[in-house]
Amino acid sequence: MTQDHPGPATTPRTRAKARHILDNYYIGPARDEAVLEIWGYTPELSYSPGDRVALHVSTTASDWELEIGRDGQFYEPLLTKSGLPGLHHPTPKDCSVRGCDWPEACAFTIPDDWAPGGYLVTFRARKGDDVVEEHHVILIRTAPDAAPPPFVLVCATGTWLAYNCWGGSNHYEGITGPNGDAFSPIVSTQRPWTRGFCKLPEGAPRALRETPARPGKMVRYPYMEWAYAYGYSKKYASAGWASYERHFARWAEAEGYAFDVITQHDLHRDPDLLNRYACAVFVGHDEYWSAEMRDAVDAYVETGGHVARFAGNFLWQTRIEDEGRTQVCYKYIADQDPFMGTDQEHLVSGAFEVNPVNRPGAFTFGVNALRGVYAGLGNCVGGGSGGFTIYRSDHWAFDGAGLGYGDVLGARSRIFGYEVDGLDYRFEDGLPFPTCTDGAVPEIDILAMGLATNIEADHGIWGEMLYIGSADAVFKAQVLFGEVTDETLDACKRGNGMIISWQRGKGEIFTAATCEWVAGLIRQDDQVEQITRNVLNRFGKSRGRSR
Repeated sequence: MTQDHPGPATTPRTRAKARHILDNYYIGPARDEAVLEIWGYTPELSYSPGDRVALHVSTTASDWELEIGRDGQFYEPLLTKSGLPGLHHPTPKDCSVRGCDWPEACAFTIPDDWAPGGYLVTFRARKGDDVVEEHHVILIRTAPDAAPPPFVLVCATGTWLAYNCWGGSNHYEGITGPNGDAFSPIVSTQRPWTRGFCKLPEGAPRALRETPARPGKMVRYPYMEWAYAYGYSKKYASAGWASYERHFARWAEAEGYAFDVITQHDLHRDPDLLNRYACAVFVGHDEYWSAEMRDAVDAYVETGGHVARFAGNFLWQTRIEDEGRTQVCYKYIADQDPFMGTDQEHLVSGAFEVNPVNRPGAFTFGVNALRGVYAGLGNCVGGGSGGFTIYRSDHWAFDGAGLGYGDVLGARSRIFGYEVDGLDYRFEDGLPFPTCTDGAVPEIDILAMGLATNIEADHGIWGEMLYIGSADAVFKAQVLFGEVTDETLDACKRGNGMIISWQRGKGEIFTAATCEWVAGLIRQDDQVEQITRNVLNRFGKSRGRSR
């Protein structure tokens, strides 16, 4: 959700010839044949066995190498090619909006024996002693006529696209607008992923600091500092396979859970796709959804599907256009969306809670981002525990986790943040209940909570600049109260993140509404792992309400 502002120009990568980085942390083409580079993308985000995959590649090298491997519990290279002829193609200035339009460089057909999962595509090019390597990822699901596994991991490709800064623009910053410095409401799938979305070195910092901020000391942003130093996008920690879905997929595979892997865009295109599975899983940063994607999840749950959502920041409605090649989200300037004032006004690309969308996030997952959102980022609850306080410890999700009333879950592994979803609530006899003023229903059980904020604290430390500030609180005040005053801003200062359980229709939902739940799996937090097992074991048995 973060409203970013243009930052300083980044440095090039360590190798002097490999100058791939544009101003404001943007990764993209050098547009200079003297610079060694290689980039590539595929027309689709996901495939199944038997599908033909075209690779669109541009490089300044005379030839290049390709490696494709399954990025599971262990990386397994499955296809390698070398000596592929290299061609350098012109890249439109507005490629991040309209696409690169590079021709096909090579293609392959996915073998029938390739298992479902995320597949890392490595492009490698050389000039003398200089070597450059970039990456892409494709997702492979089971064939339509094959028996599906019980679980499906739905990758947050709407959020990947929103944060992908390759070529100059995303839904946060950009090179569009009259002055060439505005974010773009329109982004293309027909371009490479920015550096860090597909592959990261071990130890790359996460968005949430591993320890709370120290009082009186200037707040630090290790992930952005690391990105600046090593030539990665500063958005790597906000979205992408490498930071989120990959970690869940590897943990689940090691635990013996059989998973299919699809994209949100698959749901948009095929709303009945989820019906093949007993349980749909969502993890990480899960902020951008089309109406059709939500429709698919809502219908799935109402008819007996199970949803396990270990993700946060459910906020924006998007539109998918041009046969899936374009994503549209006007966000804070939704009044400029061309759908405004038409008979398609309900599809305006703005916040779920805001007219004319008026479809609260709690309708789908039981929580919403406007009641969140920041925790542990900068001075937004910078000294918080990093975990959820437990209120209903006797719930089945906590079986065997050794948790009691008032205990804090995940503080050691820092799972709470950097963006979370919550609800308006009241306390009664020491227990939280939804007030049902924001789309929630009484049947939602609030199991655990933590505190979040929309206004970053200013501690008056010399030299420190606020990163989040109060812009999101101003937006929230306009949405919830219709005006921005000291009183409405104060009311919008306070947010929360929740773990909820909800038996909805014939199905059931478990939501741990935080981006960083996967940190508990990465850091082998026993309690986080046990709760994850409890949810999967209950939801993976069959469709229909679990008892």
